[in-house]
Amino acid sequence: MTPELHTARLVLRPPVEADAPAIQLYFNDYEIISQLAARVPWPYPDDGALTFLREQVFPKQGKDHWIWGLFLRSAPGELVGVIDLWREGRPEHRGFWLARHLWGRGLMSEAADAVSEYAFTVLGFERLVLSNAVGNLRSRAVKERAGAVLLRREPAKFVNPAYTERELWELTKERWESLQA
Repeated sequence: MTPELHTARLVLRPPVEADAPAIQLYFNDYEIISQLAARVPWPYPDDGALTFLREQVFPKQGKDHWIWGLFLRSAPGELVGVIDLWREGRPEHRGFWLARHLWGRGLMSEAADAVSEYAFTVLGFERLVLSNAVGNLRSRAVKERAGAVLLRREPAKFVNPAYTERELWELTKERWESLQA
């Protein structure tokens, strides 16, 4: 099972089929999708959210893959983002997106902190490898605020072909624990 997690401003809970319209509404935004791996379809299909839930989320949920929908405590019925955690790195162990109208408020850092805590204290991860497109400064900032260390840059393909490299970061359990003290 993937548990519900709580932060000061968010509830993270596994998405359900009823969340598909909100995913379709907020995720179907080129400013979000453009900075994601090229495996994400663009233009985003009309049934993209429902297909994502049925083919990627439900069959894998809690089986070395944990997916949470992000819900504001002030609007708990509306999914406004998603954060994933994978046991097997791709090479990254975590990915996320947030509705554009909520960018710049620190919400994704809050969600990422909750997922890191779960990964290290409950699931027994020793390290998290994280990534972002070179040039995605908001995603980079989430990693920097968490205390992750930049490992390297490498070639990668994104929906927006102008992005040609990704940054790989590492957050170890030991470093995470030292920053919590």
